[in-house]
Amino acid sequence: MSSPFIQSIRDHLRARHYSKRTEKTYIYWILNYIRFHNRVHPNNLTTDHIIQYLEYLALKQKVTPSTQKTALNALMYLYKRVLGWDASALELGDFHRAKTPSKLPIVLSKAEIRLIFSYLQGEYLTCAKMMYGSGLRVMEVCRLRVKDVDFERLTVTVNDGKGRKNRVTTLSEACLADPTLCAFKKYPNAPFEFGWQYLFPAKERSIDKRENNAIRRHHIHDRSLQRAFKRAVNLSQISKPASCHSLRHSFATHLLERGADIRTV
Repeated sequence: MSSPFIQSIRDHLRARHYSKRTEKTYIYWILNYIRFHNRVHPNNLTTDHIIQYLEYLALKQKVTPSTQKTALNALMYLYKRVLGWDASALELGDFHRAKTPSKLPIVLSKAEIRLIFSYLQGEYLTCAKMMYGSGLRVMEVCRLRVKDVDFERLTVTVNDGKGRKNRVTTLSEACLADPTLCAFKKYPNAPFEFGWQYLFPAKERSIDKRENNAIRRHHIHDRSLQRAFKRAVNLSQISKPASCHSLRHSFATHLLERGADIRTV
């Protein structure tokens, strides 16, 4: 579905520097919402229609709470930011929230992590080390730039992380011996001369449709990292359904086991 209205939403998101992923996600849910209501223009719908759609996602589609919340965020952006509805006109009140059984996070032991790492190579191994050593999410490590890693202070700066928040986390000393990071550590002017370059660039250049089809080198794709990690888990024959995010949970758990303060973690 391509229309001037949908393009106007894209332009609105791009003018405010939302990420490609957020743009794609918001457009998906807005389109899904419009199709659910037989392509009626959102300005001609009411909050009852929004609630009807959100409850359909929860009760019929059985989506997770986070998915329902993402759809809600997309619709609130549409109505508040794009269409300019007043916040008081968008009071939804009570509606059926999606629920999911509580599930404990997957935590890997140090021995399991070492085993998985033995089946990773190159930039995928370095990314895995940083996800575990710094508690980074998949997209956070993929988007790291040279300037974000401070070898003197042993810190990693995460810019525009989840919720568009910035934070500073630790850089594990074990990462300092990694060949990929050593290349930058031995070149002290790196943050000043090419600091905005991606730490883990894609092997090939691609066309950026958001920038008038300019040819650019993007960062490593998160899916390729996830696939490499999943292969390593399978090869290690670990029975846990571990994913890249398990490294983040393991990072927090192992910090607590070493006596770190839970509020700091």
